[in-house]
Amino acid sequence: MPAFFLPRAEDPDQAERLFEALAEFAACEPAPRGDRVASITFEADGVVWTATVGEELRGTRTTRQMRRGELLEHTVELTSATRVLAVYPGRPCTVVTDAAPITGAASEWANPFTAEPTGVVLFDQ
Repeated sequence: MPAFFLPRAEDPDQAERLFEALAEFAACEPAPRGDRVASITFEADGVVWTATVGEELRGTRTTRQMRRGELLEHTVELTSATRVLAVYPGRPCTVVTDAAPITGAASEWANPFTAEPTGVVLFDQ
């Protein structure tokens, strides 16, 4: 588990202020230490995505097909240029990215967006 950080924060105090500001932007509560999410895994449109703070969204799509009595699997790795700025816990979790309206960057993802996690990794306290 990594120590708590946020991209673009230069020190721990700035990270705390940014974490609270991004929670306000996302209309959710900032999580207390010990409950802060470093990464979630979730499924969307048949793709298993991972949203890790500080990284681009990454996904894996696996298709299965029977061919001549044999099961064939084909896995495709997907990435999005959208970088995760913060993840707030809950059911569903709320993910804030560096896409519009925070920056002018276009994204196929809404900002913020919610996702029902299948896996959660917390930051170290």
